[in-house]
Amino acid sequence: MEAEADLMAMLRRLDDPEWLESPAGYSSADAAASFDNLLSQISSRFLELGEIDRDIQDSAQYGRIEVSGKATVCGTRVVVLVSRFKPLAMVAADNPGAFLGTDEARAEGELDVGDLEKVEHALAVSGYLAIPEEILTNRYDGVARLRFHGSGEPSWWDRFFGSF
Repeated sequence: MEAEADLMAMLRRLDDPEWLESPAGYSSADAAASFDNLLSQISSRFLELGEIDRDIQDSAQYGRIEVSGKATVCGTRVVVLVSRFKPLAMVAADNPGAFLGTDEARAEGELDVGDLEKVEHALAVSGYLAIPEEILTNRYDGVARLRFHGSGEPSWWDRFFGSF
């Protein structure tokens, strides 16, 4: 629980009512270099990547890297999402929302612990921190006024990875 409290404290520190899509001082060149470094780290650990999407418009999410299911032990793709709010990143099996987090995906035999460790190590070496999907699904109660387009209440996912 202490680790979750520390992660929530970090999300709150990054939350700024004036900067919704990216933090103050955001540099697209620095974001691109960090993403390219992460992409290089992940591609050095897996034989085949899937779709790569970078510099996503009108979103707090910078990019997405998919590891092909052909390159994973369980045959399920691994998706890495990178926020414009570095160091935030998220790892999901198959797709965000397909499981209630990486623990559930592992329990159901869809995510190998070794594959997850490879991705998390690549993130760490590249200066990112994987935020568990379960934390990001918590109701957003921060300081920014989100222009939320979904149904229900906005979540921390909407704040740091969503579209605006």
